[in-house]
Amino acid sequence: MNQTIQNNELNVNDPFESAEEAAKYIADRTGVKQHDIALVLGSGWGGAAELIGKTVAEIPAHEVPGFTKPAVEGHVGLTRSIELPSGKHALVLGSRTHYYEGRGVRAVAHGIRTAAAAGAKIAVLTNGCGGLHPEWAPGQPVLISDHINLTAASPLEGATFVDLTDLYSQRLRDLAREIDPTLPEGVYCQFRGPHYETPAEVRMAKVLGADLVGMSTTLEAIAAREAGMEVLGISLVTNAAAGISETPLSHEEVIEAGQAAGPRISNLLANIVRNL
Repeated sequence: MNQTIQNNELNVNDPFESAEEAAKYIADRTGVKQHDIALVLGSGWGGAAELIGKTVAEIPAHEVPGFTKPAVEGHVGLTRSIELPSGKHALVLGSRTHYYEGRGVRAVAHGIRTAAAAGAKIAVLTNGCGGLHPEWAPGQPVLISDHINLTAASPLEGATFVDLTDLYSQRLRDLAREIDPTLPEGVYCQFRGPHYETPAEVRMAKVLGADLVGMSTTLEAIAAREAGMEVLGISLVTNAAAGISETPLSHEEVIEAGQAAGPRISNLLANIVRNL
């Protein structure tokens, strides 16, 4: 095998080279040289993209190198470049790769790394999740103050030591509360999925200090911090976690709760992003 082939294989396999390639593709397709903010819109949050600002360009997500079509109903398969009223540009990543899809941690982190390569300094990560507090009814948005990663995985490779003490920015949470002072906050716990947690696992998560349980976000947040991005995490409680409510869990319930809360949380997120 000659050196050229070896170098090409290294470039293909290097996650940061892949992110640079995807960022260049987005810049070429959108005509926007730099994006300032990245948004990952989880279940229930997709409507915010329409309210943030003026859409400059839309790209089917699977056309961007390293991305695929969404595997989960409720996720929009478009990558959008949006010009905010401030003149900044937001990159909306509509095709999130979940860890349970089996494509590996690099695929999960690819969106955030692409956004960082495109110039984004802030990552806004949203999700739909189960709530551990009965007073948080479906449709309640909650700021993420910290997380517990129970995936037994990390997007960091090799001797890469990253401090996660203040991973979820206090500054950005304070800004969000200026928009809505009633927003509660809590600790988000990510399980591997795709099965929902058992009541015993939910009780364990609560003992560990969790307020929310879901199947996304933590690996993306770690990758964002590695890239030097400031992170704002917001969960939408779509259902009471297993054992909190006697009602059986279903993905249809998640979608319905997201649709019902959509207009309110989309306005909330749009107002927050326009002030970043």
